[in-house]
Amino acid sequence: MTGKSLRPGRALAWVAMAVFVVVTVFPFWWMIRTALTPAADIYTDNAGLLPEHPTLINFTRVLGLTTEAEARAAGGSGAHINFAGYLWNSVVYCSLIAAVQTLFCAMAGYAFARLRFPGRDLVFAIVIAALMVPPIFTLLPNFIFVKDLGLMSTMAGMVAPTILMTPFAVFFLRQFFLSLPRDVEEAAILDGNGPWGIFWRIALPMSRGPLITIGLTTTVWAWKDYLWPLLVGRDEENRLVTVALGVFLQQSPNTQPDWTGLMAASTLSVLPVLVLLIFMGKRLVQSLNFTGSK
Repeated sequence: MTGKSLRPGRALAWVAMAVFVVVTVFPFWWMIRTALTPAADIYTDNAGLLPEHPTLINFTRVLGLTTEAEARAAGGSGAHINFAGYLWNSVVYCSLIAAVQTLFCAMAGYAFARLRFPGRDLVFAIVIAALMVPPIFTLLPNFIFVKDLGLMSTMAGMVAPTILMTPFAVFFLRQFFLSLPRDVEEAAILDGNGPWGIFWRIALPMSRGPLITIGLTTTVWAWKDYLWPLLVGRDEENRLVTVALGVFLQQSPNTQPDWTGLMAASTLSVLPVLVLLIFMGKRLVQSLNFTGSK
């Protein structure tokens, strides 16, 4: 090691980073450990980082791959969830919100950054002011609006409040579009492109990094959304994974919750987003530089 690497400030930074990583990762690891622990050992096998008798029975019984008798014999409540169906609902829910919201926020951000129209700054100030409104304040108005439209217990009603835009995404993309070189846009104008052509052919391809960032953050936010899908998606055919986890817990005996089964179901629910972040992590890191390059 060089002398530079032994500086106190550098060592302190590495220690702080290590502590941050441990604090962040440890809950996920304990969730997986609990999922691999037999229900009979949940209160006795809690000293080590690894379960003494690891098993996959919690996953199989949660997915309904065991009989009720086998699930009860393994220490569970006999409850299971239609994970494949709920997973598909969550994928549709997140994909609709992420794709449509990212597109419309990109159009709004470009309009605020490059187009001139009466009241532009006032409208943008209103959008920024919306950042200070807690989401819980808009929950009841959105619920009444969706109910009056007759969209209760439908996927359309579940995605309606957030499918078009969020103030943060508009602000984030506007700031990036302001950083794009005007020379490229002026060259596109000389080639006969109007604002719409410049947006589709120049601005969007140059902003793939920020667009991926907004898409990923929107997907993660939508994947963990619980309260709104619980209120609107009442039917089982529209139930999301997060809501299904709550239903699974309610099916457990009140005297002793099925913690191992719940942790197994939670682990399964985290895997799709984790895989997405792993595969898109490189793009996410690149987008933090606001370069828009590959």
